[in-house]
Amino acid sequence: MSAKGRTAFTGKARRIRPAPLPAACFARLPAVRRVLRQIVLFALPAAFCLGYALPAPCAAGGFVVRIYERQSGKLHAEAPAGVNSRLFFGWTHSQERIPWNEYYHVDGQGRLVLDAVTFPAFGAGIPENAGRVCYVRDGLIHMEEIDRPFDELDWLNSHTATRDIRIDGRLVARGSDLPRHTRMRLVIEEKEAGRSAGME
Repeated sequence: MSAKGRTAFTGKARRIRPAPLPAACFARLPAVRRVLRQIVLFALPAAFCLGYALPAPCAAGGFVVRIYERQSGKLHAEAPAGVNSRLFFGWTHSQERIPWNEYYHVDGQGRLVLDAVTFPAFGAGIPENAGRVCYVRDGLIHMEEIDRPFDELDWLNSHTATRDIRIDGRLVARGSDLPRHTRMRLVIEEKEAGRSAGME
């Protein structure tokens, strides 16, 4: 190789200065910044929402909580639900006249799993050790970690004893909304297109 095609080593480091950028590059910087800002503000949050914000039950159609008359099968109420939805069933003890609160969650098979109950005092028919955890707080006895699955809930409805039924905080029905002195059943079913609670 000729001397013109190589660099001779002189023992000293040589500083190589980059060629200056054309003026047109600097003119485009504001536009580039605007594009990057739009990506950060809009594209990334949208990708996050689409990929992670939607729970799996919603994406798959989810479940529906429905209340039927046991004998006739008439549908009286329904509301959307999903895996891990929380169901509250509140009623009043017929003898002790004290409020009884039941807390369930929906498992992956569409069953209701009783997690906890709360009530102000013991009385007739009230178990003393329903859950693995029991304590008193704010004037209520809490029994938790019950973990008892139910395929459905069944009760004889009363306009006074059945207080309210809620799913994820949303009201499904009150006792006064359902037929009096009628046996009812509450179930979790897969969501079906076109099915709704047509009140006859």
